[in-house]
Amino acid sequence: MTNRVLVAEDDTTVAEVVTVYLQRDGHEVEVVADGVTALHRVGATSPDLVVLDIMLPGLDGFEVCRRIRERSPVPVVMLTALGEETDKVLGLELGADDYVTKPFSPQELALRVRSVLRRAAGALPPGGGVLRDGDLVVDLAAREATLAGAPLLLTVREFDLLAFLMRNPRQVFERRRLLEHVWGWSVGDLSTVTVHVRRLRAKVEDDPAAPRRILTVWGVGYRYEGEEAR
Repeated sequence: MTNRVLVAEDDTTVAEVVTVYLQRDGHEVEVVADGVTALHRVGATSPDLVVLDIMLPGLDGFEVCRRIRERSPVPVVMLTALGEETDKVLGLELGADDYVTKPFSPQELALRVRSVLRRAAGALPPGGGVLRDGDLVVDLAAREATLAGAPLLLTVREFDLLAFLMRNPRQVFERRRLLEHVWGWSVGDLSTVTVHVRRLRAKVEDDPAAPRRILTVWGVGYRYEGEEAR
C-alpha cells in the first residue's frame, strides 16, 4: 500500500532531496513551503505521515505540530537544527513521534519514516489482544486506547510505549532499553523516552504529578504498576 507523506519544508533543495528518497521508498509525496498551508493540507488530505521542519514561514513547525495534535494522531517526524536540544524536547512535548537533526542523511530520514509508518500500521510484537488496567483499555489490534470509556488521542510512539509497559507490568526498564524496544534505536537521545513518559502520564494518570500507573524507579528507569499491584 502506498503511504501519503506531507513534507513541510521551505528549503527547496532539502525538499527535493527528501522527496526523491521518500518516493524511492514507494511513498506518495506532497511538498508545502509554509506552516499555514501545511496545516490546511493535513486537514484536507489526511496524510499518513507529516515531515515537519521547525523553521517554516507563516506558522513555525512547533505551532503546526501543536495544532495538528489538537485534532489528529497522524504521525509527525520533525526536522530540528543541529545542537538545539531544546528544539528536540519541545517538538516531542508537542506530540512529534520522531525527529531528525539537520544536517541529516536522507537515508536516515527515510528509515525513520518507514519505522514510524510501520508502527502506525500496527506492527506490534506478537500476542495481540486487549490490555486492561481498571478503566484503562488498550486494543492492540485496533491501536485504540480508552480511559473510563473515553478515547485517548495517542501518538504512534505514545501508544507503543503504553502497550509495551502494560504488557510487562512491574518490570523496571532503563530508558535505553525502552528506546531499543519501543523506538527500535540502538543509540539515541534518552530524553525522548522521558518526554514521552511525561506526555503519557498527562493522559492516563488522575494526577500526573503523583502517578499510580507509570512509576519512576529513581536511578534506574520506569515500571508499569497494574491495578492488582496497587
